[in-house]
Amino acid sequence: MFNRNRYLPPLAVIASISMVTGCGVFSSDASDDADPIIVGTTSAPSTLDPAAAWDNSWELMRNVFQPLLGYAPGASDPEPDAAESCDFTDSSSTVYSCTLREGLKFSNGHTLDAKAVKYSFDRIKKINVNGGPAGLLTTLSRVQTKGDREVVFHLNQPDATFPLVLTTPAMSIVDPADYPADKLREDGEITGSGPYDLASYDEGKTAELVKNENYKGIADLKNSAITIQYFQQSDKMVSALKNKDISVIYRGLGAADIVDIQANHDEEGLQIVENPTTEISYLVFNPKDSWAKNPAVRKAVAQVLDRPALAHNIYKDTVEPLYSMIPRGLVGHTTGFFDDYGNPSATKAKSILTEAGITETVPLTLWYTSDRYGSQTKPAFEELKRQLEASGLFKVTLKSRPWKTYSEGYQKGEYPVFGRGWNPDFNDADNFIAPFVGEQNALGTPYKSPEITDKLLPESRAESDRGAVSEEFEEAQQILVDDARLIPLWQGKAYTAANEEIAGLENVIDPATMMIMWQLSWKTSW
Repeated sequence: MFNRNRYLPPLAVIASISMVTGCGVFSSDASDDADPIIVGTTSAPSTLDPAAAWDNSWELMRNVFQPLLGYAPGASDPEPDAAESCDFTDSSSTVYSCTLREGLKFSNGHTLDAKAVKYSFDRIKKINVNGGPAGLLTTLSRVQTKGDREVVFHLNQPDATFPLVLTTPAMSIVDPADYPADKLREDGEITGSGPYDLASYDEGKTAELVKNENYKGIADLKNSAITIQYFQQSDKMVSALKNKDISVIYRGLGAADIVDIQANHDEEGLQIVENPTTEISYLVFNPKDSWAKNPAVRKAVAQVLDRPALAHNIYKDTVEPLYSMIPRGLVGHTTGFFDDYGNPSATKAKSILTEAGITETVPLTLWYTSDRYGSQTKPAFEELKRQLEASGLFKVTLKSRPWKTYSEGYQKGEYPVFGRGWNPDFNDADNFIAPFVGEQNALGTPYKSPEITDKLLPESRAESDRGAVSEEFEEAQQILVDDARLIPLWQGKAYTAANEEIAGLENVIDPATMMIMWQLSWKTSW
């Protein structure tokens, strides 16, 4: 049964983002003598080029690249990072101007100026990777430079969310000398201006980060080096933490591991911090598939799914059932899928199919990634298969791939039904609607919805008070419920585990649920 009281604590909602003013450069108090802090994760990058990244590749990029705007630890409003100041300079939120800090350089010593910023944005739109971050720039018309330090963004319609877009790692500034204007960089290296430099990278295994001596920005480094170790299996990652082969775990903790560490952290010398997030998990139906394109099939699936059972039996209540694409804690959240479908019912699902003339068992192939979202992903999809087949209405085949080839597959439209997780680009309801609809979206499967893309989103973006747009997003969500092209499953929490000698876990997760690794430190050197 859906329990309306089982909500996560509300998250801060950005009330107004019409102007971002300047802030000073922080100095580092990191110890240069300390050993690197080793962070374990199951979230390996699929790309090292920001122009192709609209996924968890951002977690590495957040630490080695630099956007114009960023977040100070614990803050929910954007602040200048590479920029010294940024402002909307008109009353209609269509002209946004940023002035860069003085003396910015890339990690290779090259000058970072306004031309490099323009170059970075222009190449995103020119390369236009399918399922890539060009979809975040649909309102950007052109970029203008004024001298060496001023960049002006001209928008084709009012967009109060544009400053939030600028905080994303996809909008990282790259060196024109190292990044081709019309294609992706493919040499496995990074040239950024963020807090760290990528000293070495072994794809799918490790990334070694060292302090970028040229960095000027919002980050206050509390360590001088980080090593990221990528795991495919959560249990091996947890064993590495307990054996002190790694010091921190971010992303990929299994539910049983979370429960175990919470219960036994004192005896094992561990700590675990839980943060409410707007991370969601959902199913995507491919309109090119002969079964998945049928609205009756999608609605029958929605009618059968038992989210509380999934959250309790598989995830041990470390996630919460979710009934809308916009998660709890954000303006516009609804319970649309529960309101329309109620409790799981095979009888109602059968009626939906019968009324559409479907009397045979429906074959569906569900795809999931084998190494992205932790060890619970496979059992979760096995539970979805069990639920669907228990209704007597579906015959389900499960298939999986590692993330790199998995993401390539859904961007090519290869999967009838597939699972995705979504960590917000920024904490605004817009980011749980806009990335999934339109011809160009993060899923690689065009989703035409003119009512959303041509009316509701533009209306909401014209409002700088982001707390005043609930009506538009509630309407958009009802369209999603009626289509059932996207079916939300659960809303997660961010769990960070570490050995007891690590400090800084309280503010290590930013509003987009990415780890800002410069906050980590050894307690002895902090």
